[in-house]
Amino acid sequence: MTAHDTVVEARGLGRDFTVSEGPFLRRRRCTVSAVHGIDLTVRSGEIVGYLGPNGAGKSSTMKMLTGILTPTSGSLRVLGMEPSRRRTRLARRIGVVFGQRTTLWWDLPLRDSLELARHMYRVPAADHARRLGRLTELLELGPFLDTPVRRLSLGQRMRGDLTAALLHGPDLLVLDEPTIGLDVVSKSAIREFLLRLNTEEGTTILLTTHDLGDVERLCERVVVIDRGSLAYDGSLDGLRASMPVPRVLTVDLAVPAPALEVEGARCVRVEGPRQWLELSDNPAAVIARVTRDHGVTDLTLREPDIEGVVAALYRGSARTGADGTRSLSG
Repeated sequence: MTAHDTVVEARGLGRDFTVSEGPFLRRRRCTVSAVHGIDLTVRSGEIVGYLGPNGAGKSSTMKMLTGILTPTSGSLRVLGMEPSRRRTRLARRIGVVFGQRTTLWWDLPLRDSLELARHMYRVPAADHARRLGRLTELLELGPFLDTPVRRLSLGQRMRGDLTAALLHGPDLLVLDEPTIGLDVVSKSAIREFLLRLNTEEGTTILLTTHDLGDVERLCERVVVIDRGSLAYDGSLDGLRASMPVPRVLTVDLAVPAPALEVEGARCVRVEGPRQWLELSDNPAAVIARVTRDHGVTDLTLREPDIEGVVAALYRGSARTGADGTRSLSG
């Protein structure tokens, strides 16, 4: 792999904070490690989900990647630059969107906010007009370009923030909770836009989110951080396989019956003619056995969602041994 292919390269990345604790007159200073020993490589064109519970170190990592924080240990390069040393130069090549904070000017029409963003990033007028036209079409900004930002809905404001972050054509887009608080339709629109941006322009996307729907729709690769350390780095399918959460088959019988006894499944719940079977065998084999031996009116297979898988991973991480080993490593 060449340097050109690597967008983010972190080795042994760490960040400590000094805090005061204890009674007011007897407070003592201590060091808290927010991030420690992170090895992370993000290649050009990837969409990577960066997951973790609150307080896991996600925000500290993102702030180091964007140059807001300086690492206290390890090395970090983003687009070939040390973020904390080349923050201004790096800003012209990355876009950042924080779902709970806007970069737009509250009392200005959206169009004027975007014009100010053009000057901040020193985008030539012709390039700005071309990219704004394209983004307006893709994100359907037309009806509210002249609306003050304070009067935009949350979904409209998020589309405006995305536009502001992309007007200068960044190589890397860093997203922190981009769909938080949005309705289902708005979430779907943002996800489809990000997929198109990645496919058509090759923009690398690093995404932090608690909405596992974002991860399942956008990310083939996920990185899970827990208590400042890397707990998993690999494919979404690999995460599911590493921390198996049982598939559940819902069976609607023609008539109520006692709990079914089926090879490769365990009945975990019965309500009238409906039964829930937890599967330990191939779903197709279990379904064949159920339909062969019982009168069935309907079947529904529930695949494990990524939220359940990540929750299982956190539970495993909580069982860290005294030697620092975890139940799962990536």
